[in-house]
Amino acid sequence: MTTTETGTTTGAEARGDGRAAEPQSDGTANNGASGFASLDDPHLRPYAKNPRRAETVIGLVLIVGLAGFCAYGALYWVGGQPQWEGVFMGAGLFLFGFGLSAWGKYLLPQGPFAEERHSHESTPQQQEEMTDVIYERGKLVFRRRGFLGGILGLGGAVMTVVLGFPLLRSLGPTPKNGMFTTNWTKGSLLVDAFGNPVTNTTLEKGGILTVFPQGYQTNPNTQAIDQTVIIRLDGFAPDGTPPPPIVTRPGRETWGPQGMVAYSKVCTHAGCPVGLYQEQTEQLLCPCHQSLFDVRFGATQVFGPAPRPLPQLPLMIDDKGFVRAQRGYDQPIGPGFWERTTT
Repeated sequence: MTTTETGTTTGAEARGDGRAAEPQSDGTANNGASGFASLDDPHLRPYAKNPRRAETVIGLVLIVGLAGFCAYGALYWVGGQPQWEGVFMGAGLFLFGFGLSAWGKYLLPQGPFAEERHSHESTPQQQEEMTDVIYERGKLVFRRRGFLGGILGLGGAVMTVVLGFPLLRSLGPTPKNGMFTTNWTKGSLLVDAFGNPVTNTTLEKGGILTVFPQGYQTNPNTQAIDQTVIIRLDGFAPDGTPPPPIVTRPGRETWGPQGMVAYSKVCTHAGCPVGLYQEQTEQLLCPCHQSLFDVRFGATQVFGPAPRPLPQLPLMIDDKGFVRAQRGYDQPIGPGFWERTTT
């Protein structure tokens, strides 16, 4: 005869396997599915004295947290204030965390659950029964708390979508053709940063001016790609005769009327503004990385890391003496990129 820790006496032959039989459960031990499947088991009852009331309160907390996520998403989407975005997101996360904690504390079974220490090994049948019990209990909990589960799932889905907003919105608009074209078009009037038009007498020999296409000189979204420098290499004769066109390369015989040429101000190395002009050597200098470009010969790079010349803007002078663009740049401006096909 063998005596267990609880004082129960049984015969080994009762099991037929040479081991002492397990003691009878008093409701605190895990002896298979029967002890856990019953909803009347006092150890499986929620901690809250009024589960319905607790469920309602927790539901309201989760709903307010969900509203916080929605408010954050709406405010972020329209470009709201970071302070309020932080308030709404923080409130949503806090209330959802509070609701989940309260759900676990007041609506889930609290135990205690104890197992006799006389055996530390479960039979395959007991393992299978426990697996079935856990599976069934899990489904049962969510069926009984379907309202809270629905709010939890909806809140998680909304939060996932809202957290994706920065990836969708903060990247800004797609570049589309912005990497290939500028706002310079056929007939665009050259104006300075204040909107004053450039004429054939605006610059003297050696003069340089940053210009933009008319209507875009104050556009912060396009100034960086439209900025262009116009330079007068040759001046008028003493009798007022205009100088001949500047031919920087074959095929550009009409691009530099009356001694003036125009080049993109965006360096082809790293996109820095090329704004320094050395009149005696007729070279443009990028102050960032010291790339030098020969203005008279197509802004060819003569020093520094720039990999290619500055794109040239073809110019013309209308009947009233205003300087205009014959057309836009014939190649993308700025640094190279993987889709560029021109050289």
